[in-house]
Amino acid sequence: MGIGINTNYGNYNYAGVNNAEPGWAKSDEKEEKKEVALNQQGVVYEKTAIEDSKEDDPKAIYKKSATDRATIVQQMKAAEEQQRNQLMEIVQKTLQGQVGAYGKATGNNMWQQLAGGNVKVDAATRAQAQKDISEDGYYGVKQTSQRLFDFAAALAGDDVDKMKEMQKAMEKGFKQATKTWGRELPAICKETMNAANKLFEDYYSSKEQVG
Repeated sequence: MGIGINTNYGNYNYAGVNNAEPGWAKSDEKEEKKEVALNQQGVVYEKTAIEDSKEDDPKAIYKKSATDRATIVQQMKAAEEQQRNQLMEIVQKTLQGQVGAYGKATGNNMWQQLAGGNVKVDAATRAQAQKDISEDGYYGVKQTSQRLFDFAAALAGDDVDKMKEMQKAMEKGFKQATKTWGRELPAICKETMNAANKLFEDYYSSKEQVG
C-alpha cells in the first residue's frame, strides 16, 4: 500500500507569508503556558482511557460482588472441564475408528469386535481399510495425529497453557480407551499418540522462539 504525502500547503499560514502568525505557534504557546502551570501547581494525575473504560464498564468482573465473582469462576472452570471432556471423547472415538480400520485391514476379528465393526469383511472393504491405515491414509498416523492436534487447538485457541491442558486430556483419553477395551491398543495407535505429542511440542517450541 502506497503512502500518500500531502503537498498542498495552501491552507496553512506560515511565518514570512503576508506577515501571518503560524497556527502552530499559537498551539505551542498554549502548551508552554500549560507546562508552566503544571510545574507551579504540581503534576495532576490524569486517568488513562483504559482505566476510564474499566471504571465505566458495568460488566467488569472486578466490579461484581464476591458471590458473583465466585459464580463466574465456577462457570469458567466448568467450561474448561467440558472442553477437556470433549477432547477425551473425540480421542476415544478417533481411536475407535482407527482400531476398526486396523482390524479390517489385518483381518483381526478381535479389534473389529472391540471397535463395534462387522466381523465379516469382504476383499474390497479390507483393501480400503489397508489404504485407510497407510502412511497417507485417513486413519494413518500422520492424518489421525494431525486431527487430534487440530481438535485440541480448536478448543484451546492460541493459548499455550490451555494447549497443555488439552494435551493432558488427549493422553487421558488414550489411557481410558485402553482401559475400556481391557488391552493394549495396536502399535498404530501408540505411534499416533507419539506423533500428536510431537505436534504439541513443536507448537510450544514455536511460541518460545517468537517470545
